[in-house]
Amino acid sequence: MRRGNGGGRQPDKGRPARPAGPLRPHTKARATTPRVRAGSGDGSATDGEPKRGGEFKPPRAKAGSGSRPRISSGRGSARGEGPAKTTETSLRPAQAAAKPAEAREAAPSAVPLPTGVQILSVEPDEAGMRLDRFLLGRFPGLAQTHIQRIVRKGEVRVSGHRAKPSDRLEAGWGIRVPPLKLDQKPERPQSESEADEAFLRSLALFEDDDMLVINKPFGLAVQGGSGMTRHVDGLLESMRSRDGQKPRLVHRLDKDTAGCLVIAKTRFAAAALAKSFRSRTTRKIYWAIVAGVPRVRQGRVSTYLARGESGENETRMEVARHGDDGASHALTYYAVIDQAAQKLAWLSLKPVTGRTHQLRAHAAHIGHPIVGDPKYFDVENWELPGGIQNRLHLLARRIVVPHPRTGRPVDVTAPLPPHMQQTFNLLGLDVSRYDPIEESPEA
Repeated sequence: MRRGNGGGRQPDKGRPARPAGPLRPHTKARATTPRVRAGSGDGSATDGEPKRGGEFKPPRAKAGSGSRPRISSGRGSARGEGPAKTTETSLRPAQAAAKPAEAREAAPSAVPLPTGVQILSVEPDEAGMRLDRFLLGRFPGLAQTHIQRIVRKGEVRVSGHRAKPSDRLEAGWGIRVPPLKLDQKPERPQSESEADEAFLRSLALFEDDDMLVINKPFGLAVQGGSGMTRHVDGLLESMRSRDGQKPRLVHRLDKDTAGCLVIAKTRFAAAALAKSFRSRTTRKIYWAIVAGVPRVRQGRVSTYLARGESGENETRMEVARHGDDGASHALTYYAVIDQAAQKLAWLSLKPVTGRTHQLRAHAAHIGHPIVGDPKYFDVENWELPGGIQNRLHLLARRIVVPHPRTGRPVDVTAPLPPHMQQTFNLLGLDVSRYDPIEESPEA
C-alpha cells in the first residue's frame, strides 16, 4: 500500500543521508532507488492496455529480454518528480544533516515535471486504470486537455505503439512520457476550495472512506470540455486527501442527466469500482419522461451504435449494423410505469451496456424520444404540454454497486430534479408507484 509523503526517512547509521528531493503528494519517499522500466526514451519500453473486440494489446516484456537499470536521482525519479538520470547524484552527508526534519517532511506545493523523456512503470494498484487517468494521477498539475493532446499526437508511447487515452493498463507495463510543460496557475483561494468541497458534500447520497455517491444536478458537467469551467472533476480537487490523492470518477453521466454519480476516493477503490462497471455487476436504473406511449409496455432494445456525423464538440450516436466501423452493441430493458393519456409516458430504463447516449438514442429509436432532448427528439408537430420545462427528462434514479472493500452492495437512490418533479406534479405521477423493471432479466 502506498503511503503519503508525510515524512522524509531518517538516514541509517553509517550510511550517507539521501537528499530530500520534492515528492509527488501521493508518493511515498523511498530510500531505495526508484523502479523504472528499461528503455532508452525511444518508446521501447513495454506498456499498453487490454482491449476488447480485437483492439491491440501490446506484448508484455519477455523474461530476461532486458535488464532493469538501477537509477538514482537526487531531485526526482521516473515516477514524475523530476528527470530520471543514469548517473549517481550525491550530496555530502553534512549538507543533508543540516536540513531540518520539518523541511524534509513538508509536502511540496507544486509537482516538478520532468525535463526529458521518462519511462513510467505501472504499479499493481494502478492496473485497470485508463491511460489518461494514469497520467493525470502521476502529474496532477497537468490539465486533462494537455494529457489528451499528447496521447492523441502519439507523444506518449505504449510498448512502442501509439495508444488511446481510454486504453487501460496492466501492472508492470511501461509508458514512455515526453518532456512535459506545466502552465503554472495561481492556487485558488482557500475559501473557494472550501466552498467547492461543501457543495459536493451537500450533494452526497452515500459516503465512506472508499467511495462517494453524489446526486449530480442537471446542467453540471462531469468532465471539462471546450468552454467548460465548472465540472465535477474539477470540483474534486477540493477533496484531495492528506497524502495528495484526488477522488476519481469511475463512470460518467451526460451534462443534462441528473442523478447518481459514483466517485472513488482512493486508487484501490477506483480500480475495484471500474472493474465492477466493466464486468456489468453494477446495476443501474434510470427514469425518463418520453413522448407518446410504447405499444409494448415492457421490452428490450438491442442495437449497434456508432458515432454519427456531428459538429464541433458535439457527439451524436446513430443506430448502425454489426461490423460497421466503430459500431458497438447496446442493450437496454424498459418498462412503462405510468402514462398521461397518450401524450407522455413515464419509463423505467435499465441499460445492460454503457454506450455513449445509449438511453437517449434507444428511446428515439423506438419512436419515443425523451422529452427535452436537444439531440434526439425529432417528433414532427409535437408540442410540449404547458407547464413542462424544455429540459432533458432523464434521471439516474438508482445504482447498486459492490463496495470496493467489502463487496457488499451499496444501493443508492436519487430524488427527482426540480424540473422533473414539476412535471410529475403536473401529470399527477406518483414516485412510489411499482416499477416493473426491477424484475426484468439481467441478460
